[in-house]
Amino acid sequence: MNRVRWQISLKVWLLLLTLLAGWPAHGQAPVAQRHTFTRSAHLMGSHFTFTVVADNDSAGQRALRAGLGEVRRIDHLMSFWDSTSEVVRINRMAGVKPVAVSPETFDLINRTLRLSKLSDGAFDITFASADKLYKFDRQPHPALPDSAAVRASVRRIGWQKIKMDAATHTVFLPEKGMRINLAGILQGYGLRRAKLVLDQWGIKGGLLNGSGDIYCWGRQADGSRWRVAIGDPDHPNSVAAWVEVTDMAVVTAGNYEQYFTVGKQVYGHILNPLTGYPSVGLRSVTILCPDVELADGLDEVVFVKGPAAGLAFINSLKGVDCTLITDDNKTLTSHGMTLNYYHGSAPATRP
Repeated sequence: MNRVRWQISLKVWLLLLTLLAGWPAHGQAPVAQRHTFTRSAHLMGSHFTFTVVADNDSAGQRALRAGLGEVRRIDHLMSFWDSTSEVVRINRMAGVKPVAVSPETFDLINRTLRLSKLSDGAFDITFASADKLYKFDRQPHPALPDSAAVRASVRRIGWQKIKMDAATHTVFLPEKGMRINLAGILQGYGLRRAKLVLDQWGIKGGLLNGSGDIYCWGRQADGSRWRVAIGDPDHPNSVAAWVEVTDMAVVTAGNYEQYFTVGKQVYGHILNPLTGYPSVGLRSVTILCPDVELADGLDEVVFVKGPAAGLAFINSLKGVDCTLITDDNKTLTSHGMTLNYYHGSAPATRP
């Protein structure tokens, strides 16, 4: 379930497509004296681009610096890769002793455990106990790892094993070799926190893009809603469809950036924590949800559950929709999902 992304990808390209596609609605006059400002940074191992609507350059740039600074703070606090982070301290003390953490880290870990329970373990931050078995280098591999090694790694996985003490704000991994990684939800959490900071700076509209995890609210400078493109995994930098939204997260996960192949089978970077093997059956999952943190976790839940069970799971949730692209290039959508297709794109099907 590792969601760390190390390069600018198709999903980052979505922001450019979004801005280019932001045509005003028919007969709608631009909002006077409002302008769009954009700023980018490399955070959480990924490319973040924030766009806000503000009255002037000074207000826009100050807000952008503050919003990106909030993501940087969270990255240092909870990164799997930062040697000083609270997550790394928890992992170092696995099987040794509980670790006192900030209320913020404690609460986020608690929320991931609730998602684990809701998804019957499809989302599990202890997946990191197994991730050293794989190298997602886009190269052909002769075979999957030894099954005995995979079984051994799965024995260390289990969200139920995490010991949380609300009185002392301590987190304890009871077995040596256990590790947690919040990457499956951290970008979404960072965007949610950044939005709160931008609210404090008086920003009424914007689009935040964390390597394809997108949250937008309010209106563009011309008064129109935001248009977010959904890419085609077969054709990098191309677009199959788009959605017009506001106050909504549009979060995409795919197996076409970090993967390896064995024979003709592509194995993407999202691990099934129940088996220890990479999830198969889906090439791309896009979630629409008002809560960007939740959306960031749900796309991995669907990947792990697979096309049929994943779609049924999303259809059981209120206020959440999705579109999926399967390994055999079928496009599926949830009951409430409406996509706008570019010329030549095939319509979605609903099983």
